Amino acid sequence: MPTILACTDGSTYAPSVYQHAAWAAARISGSVEVLHVLDHHRERAPGVDLSGSIGPDATAHLTEELTKLEEAQGRVQLLRGKAILDDARQQLAAAGVADINTTQRHGALVETLEELEPRCDLVVIGKRGEHADFATGHLGGNLQRVIRTAVRPVLVAARAFAPIERFLIAYDGGPSVLKAIEFALISPLLRGAECHILRAGRVDDKAKWYLEEAATKLRAAGYETTAHAVAGEPETVIADTIKREGIRLLVMGAYGHSPIRHLILGSTTTTMVRTCLVPVLMFR
Repeated sequence: MPTILACTDGSTYAPSVYQHAAWAAARISGSVEVLHVLDHHRERAPGVDLSGSIGPDATAHLTEELTKLEEAQGRVQLLRGKAILDDARQQLAAAGVADINTTQRHGALVETLEELEPRCDLVVIGKRGEHADFATGHLGGNLQRVIRTAVRPVLVAARAFAPIERFLIAYDGGPSVLKAIEFALISPLLRGAECHILRAGRVDDKAKWYLEEAATKLRAAGYETTAHAVAGEPETVIADTIKREGIRLLVMGAYGHSPIRHLILGSTTTTMVRTCLVPVLMFR
């Protein structure tokens, strides 16, 4: 059975992650595994020598108290993690998911995903986590690292879920977007949704030919497909098309021949994931 791996930290984006995971599970007849990672390096303040010039007895007592405090904080984090996973299970069940598993690990999310990814078909993660600065609109640090290293498609959940009736493929001709198109051709995830495929940036006859070739493949697979070739800054063109066409999901490659290839290091991909109000399905 296909498996969706939903990453959660119990933050504001968590309910949306569960709803996107439930949608994907229904589309591909899959199960959902919810992952919560206890990253103590993020929870613990940097080590500081608090002993100063106090005597050895006082130092030993202070060390003992700090150890007890750390153990208590660890127990609290474990209980919080269990509550997060219990809540995830309840929300997914309410959304109609029948097969739900929960996993809690210690460590770092990226390293944990490297272990778990081979047994899943899709990773779902929120755009920002509990440590992100919502005021600045910056992406969550975990998201950046996950997209850099993921081998499975990554669905970046928007703040709120909405039924996905139209999706847009940002086409640049690169290998990652070709992988996205191949996924659309063989996976049931997007079946029945209206497809728009967009070539933004430099547009010439050769670019239009390749764009139409991709659109023809999608039409042959049963998608109602509209092809767009629009000159201009990719960030602006993509955003305008999403708004104008009522797009509910952006599909794009993480690397390619265009400025999209720079991913989180700056350029089109960074801007679209950071500012786009719809979920983003990414392929590397």
